[in-house]
Amino acid sequence: MIPRYSRPEMARIWEDERKFQRWLDVELAVCDALADRGLIPKQAAANIRARARFDVARVREVEATVQHDVIAFITTVAESVGPDTWYIHLGLTSSDVVDSALALQMIEAAERLIKGLEGLAAAIERRAFEHKNTVMVGRTHGVHAEPMTFGLKLALWHSEVRRNIDRLTSARRRVAVGKLSGAVGTFAHIDPDVEAAALGSLGLEPVPIASQVVQRDRHAEYVAALAIAGTSIERFATEIRHLQRTEVGEVEEPFGAACEQMSGLARLLRGYLQVALEDIPLWHERDISHSSAERVILPDATILLDYMIHRFTRIVAGMVVYPEAMRRNLDSTGGLIYSGTVLLELARKGVTRDDAYGWVQKAALAAQAGQGDFKTLLKKDRNVTSRLSPEEIDRCFDIRHHLRHVDDLFRRSFGRA
Repeated sequence: MIPRYSRPEMARIWEDERKFQRWLDVELAVCDALADRGLIPKQAAANIRARARFDVARVREVEATVQHDVIAFITTVAESVGPDTWYIHLGLTSSDVVDSALALQMIEAAERLIKGLEGLAAAIERRAFEHKNTVMVGRTHGVHAEPMTFGLKLALWHSEVRRNIDRLTSARRRVAVGKLSGAVGTFAHIDPDVEAAALGSLGLEPVPIASQVVQRDRHAEYVAALAIAGTSIERFATEIRHLQRTEVGEVEEPFGAACEQMSGLARLLRGYLQVALEDIPLWHERDISHSSAERVILPDATILLDYMIHRFTRIVAGMVVYPEAMRRNLDSTGGLIYSGTVLLELARKGVTRDDAYGWVQKAALAAQAGQGDFKTLLKKDRNVTSRLSPEEIDRCFDIRHHLRHVDDLFRRSFGRA
């Protein structure tokens, strides 16, 4: 049983309480690294770690006066520390703290999303094996093509979800970086070894080189991974919407679900990606045009995708499948879906492609016009029967021939058949 979505778990990552705690984590890590190198008194670093506190309401109160959130935060922390306050934020610029802390928030959000995608992949895999041999018609350009199974359709979804997991894992690694190199990235006030030690204690890698900020191509890649994952969910949901149309009736979303909602929300994710791309070009070593945008798009995009993953996992687990309708639709064209097989078999017998196409098309058009069953019409055509025996024609209509590699495809998709 998949529990109903609980927004606060992801939302808490982006709340002020957690954000300021991450800022404090960075400040404390820097104090420890400085103390370890004898650059500030060890007792001062110990006192700071023991006493440093903040109150969100107090930060907001100070910010209303100073109009700078990091200054307001440092001021609030200083009120709890006392004389050793001097050593807090020593040699840092605001973006050193903000960007390094933001990386910790993005990592935490990515880990939750990856866990959710793993759950979605597992749900799809279960349904794929349930319907590995549930025969249906495959469609191209919206019309019947050749036989397949519903399990193969789900295996295709599973493969795409796994790529989204890989993509988000890579993006997580790309943003798991920080910088403490100062106002223009030159380490004017803190040495690189201090940066390496402080960030390493937080589980971050120092960027090789930065301006005042960590460059935003990393963040854009992260949001791109979110947008692609959401668009994959939209693709799956759109297929369910097609399959549950009245005249198709092969699949039905569970009561209370909303595949249409997945389509609408994916549009928002793609919009957030556009904003993330716009954040890449900043003036000179930095401006702050990216900051206001990121305060919206990063919480919104991660919370939104988290919701979509959870909701669509419920849809996959609960969707109703109608094998009888699938078989009925498969047979509805009177065997025309096997026309390609007949064409290829005639070609193997030495018939030119143009001749084979003409003979098959003639029988197909007659069948569509209601002049008889496609297979029967083929057996009445002397051109066809001069090359194919009745038994060979029958074999062209054997669905087992089309589905003989299902086990192989499942082994390639899931590692087992």
